[in-house]
Amino acid sequence: MIALIQNIGRFFWRIWFYLLVIVPILLFFPILLILSASEKFYPQFFWIARNLWARPILYGMGFVPKFKKEEKIIKRKSYMLIANHTSMTDIMLMLVASKNPFVFVGKKELAKLPIFGLFYKRTSILVDRGSARSRKAVYDSAQRRLKQGMSICIFPEGRVPEEEVYLDLFKDGAFRLAIEHQIPIVPMTFADNKERFPYSFFKGSPGRMRVTIHKFLQTEGKTLESKKELTETARNIILNELQAYGVKS
Repeated sequence: MIALIQNIGRFFWRIWFYLLVIVPILLFFPILLILSASEKFYPQFFWIARNLWARPILYGMGFVPKFKKEEKIIKRKSYMLIANHTSMTDIMLMLVASKNPFVFVGKKELAKLPIFGLFYKRTSILVDRGSARSRKAVYDSAQRRLKQGMSICIFPEGRVPEEEVYLDLFKDGAFRLAIEHQIPIVPMTFADNKERFPYSFFKGSPGRMRVTIHKFLQTEGKTLESKKELTETARNIILNELQAYGVKS
């Protein structure tokens, strides 16, 4: 009986999440449509996404972000932001983690989602990992956004891994871009997102969401020969922090 009541509560809690995601988009739809129509308006779009969408979702679900910063992100400087990927809430938490406007690089399939997908397609850099032409387009788009003073965000696992996977292997795309554009890499560890809001519908609970913003990995002067080393270093930093937090897969 208790389990049934808990499942009913989680069902309505999940429905509440989707309402929190969709309702602000509908409320601000005309403004978002205008701001997403041109890249020059992206900082304003980002401000709304961060403060009037991501924050209300996190706090409305009872999630409380807690940040530990080993190094501070400097205003108006470009970075490559990376983190472990475990939950739909990773997007919202990353938006809250950085005041500097950044652009997500993500798989094109998300653009098919109703309503959210429209703005995701208009404001993110979409990649088809099976297409060499698409990967070249990502490089060109990233270069253009960096020249505009933006940062880039990539979840290097490339997908949300299976629930039993502690931390998946990292793909090297984020590190290649960071080296090619000579921008610092900002590794972040999201310690609680998998427990707070996993993909399993009847799991999850309100609570803290701990984030460690690690010391930045510098790419200045490095070449693509350093790509593998940087990839392994970043993954080990996040893996060690997850183990220090006592996170279990």
